[in-house]
Amino acid sequence: MYGFAFVSTKNLSRSFIISFLLFHFFVCGPVTLLSKTDSLPLLPKPGQKIAVFAEGCFWCSEHIFESIPGVIDVISGYAGGHTENPTYDSVNTETTGHAESVYIVYDPSKISYAELCRIFFLSHDPTTKDRQGPDIGSSYRSILFYSDELEFKIANQIKEEIQSKKVWNGKIVTEFQTLRHFYQAEGYHQNFIQKNPTQSYVLAVSIPRYNDFKTRYKTYNEVLKGNQGNK
Repeated sequence: MYGFAFVSTKNLSRSFIISFLLFHFFVCGPVTLLSKTDSLPLLPKPGQKIAVFAEGCFWCSEHIFESIPGVIDVISGYAGGHTENPTYDSVNTETTGHAESVYIVYDPSKISYAELCRIFFLSHDPTTKDRQGPDIGSSYRSILFYSDELEFKIANQIKEEIQSKKVWNGKIVTEFQTLRHFYQAEGYHQNFIQKNPTQSYVLAVSIPRYNDFKTRYKTYNEVLKGNQGNK
């Protein structure tokens, strides 16, 4: 665990939320938001596919991917660890191996896996190890989860593309892991920005990150189109 000096503004704000929920639990009785996390099925429904990424705060990631045409649903949760049924509190100890992640259900006829990987590498800084902005720790590390060898090949191609365009300063340190489990996060984490648009972390970190991504993504696509036109 990192010391108090390295606790992120996100964790501080969430500590208040968790304290409130615990108070409610003991004074008013059980609340559904504290229920155990669930492992989601990794087989998509017919006509749909799934992708799972870890790129720092899942509030931010969920908000970004939900804005993408062709994405059907985004669920915040935990992946990449070695314990069963992780919770937000246990993941925050940095001992379970899990990272805050998003489970993306998408329509492959409207958006490709390659494009989702491109969005992944453009929507966070993949060159910072165990950190995204003010959030520090292994639970905020960059991980691309793949389901088969084809996805692994596609993801590596996009990684090399992003690296060659020098979008970020430094070398990409994203981990590549086979997708084995995804645990849905507690209820209060789902659609957090939509439900809490004026929350302090959302205003200070999430919304600026979303706006930065939109600008970066638009610029990158213009560069790609320009390069294709010059061929």
